[in-house]
Amino acid sequence: MLIGWVAAGACAALSAEEPRVITLWPEGVPGLRADAAPEQVVNNRIVAVHYPTLTVYAPEAGKGNGTAVIFCPGGGYVRLAIREGGGYETKRLVSEGVTVFMLKYRMVEYGHPAPLQDVLRAVRLVRSRAAELGVKPDRIGLLGQSAGGHLAGCAGLLWDTEEGKTGAELDNVSARPDFVALVYPVITLAEAYTHKGSREALLGKEPAVELVEKLSLEKHARKDAPPFFIAATMADKSVPVQNSLRFYEALLAVKVPAEMHVYAQGSHGNSLDPQYGPTALWPERLSEWMRFNGWGAAR
Repeated sequence: MLIGWVAAGACAALSAEEPRVITLWPEGVPGLRADAAPEQVVNNRIVAVHYPTLTVYAPEAGKGNGTAVIFCPGGGYVRLAIREGGGYETKRLVSEGVTVFMLKYRMVEYGHPAPLQDVLRAVRLVRSRAAELGVKPDRIGLLGQSAGGHLAGCAGLLWDTEEGKTGAELDNVSARPDFVALVYPVITLAEAYTHKGSREALLGKEPAVELVEKLSLEKHARKDAPPFFIAATMADKSVPVQNSLRFYEALLAVKVPAEMHVYAQGSHGNSLDPQYGPTALWPERLSEWMRFNGWGAAR
């Protein structure tokens, strides 16, 4: 998945320094489980996160455009698929002047609402320290893939939920993102089209009906939601395209600005492979969308 955004000179080098890592909960992780297995890397995936962080990938000095993107990686709420250097998506965004914050969030060991608390805390933290981090407080977006897309979508619709607050002073800072991009996202947790592994990891084997509905995002589109970008494929056998279709329809019903690209080819998680033709160009569509709305590189 490291192909597809490649163009001559497209990816400027990241800062020469090692990326900065910011602790998300310096005052103490809410509900920390000292009894759980320690964090480790298994098959190049991070599992058992207990201490959430943001890893900062910033443009070279003087090349930032003030936009921040908090990247929520996928992995079914069981593992985090974080690539070395943040992956190609990160490098592309950084080359366009965007500061990327890779979110390492809690998962199956905690279940809901821990991941939601982490992503909302990330938005609040970046917004509260925008000047220090070289970004603008009104240009903070989210990018989520697969289960990370579900988490980013939660932040885009449930930013003001009480479950996302912990009583910290930062709770007073708005957690509403300014834009959200979802790629092959998990949207619904209802039986027909959900990704069952993500649902079970987040909610348990037999979740209450009310909880399933609360976190099925197609049920919660709201007029004051930020603009959304959605990319998905009909060939996705892991997360059915109906997730994206239903979500787009829900946003359309309440007139939230949304752009959706649905491609015929492309398996789950491998849509940047050039063998899938036009599907591999979704990152260019994302860049265009960001530029048009004033969040990308200057036109």
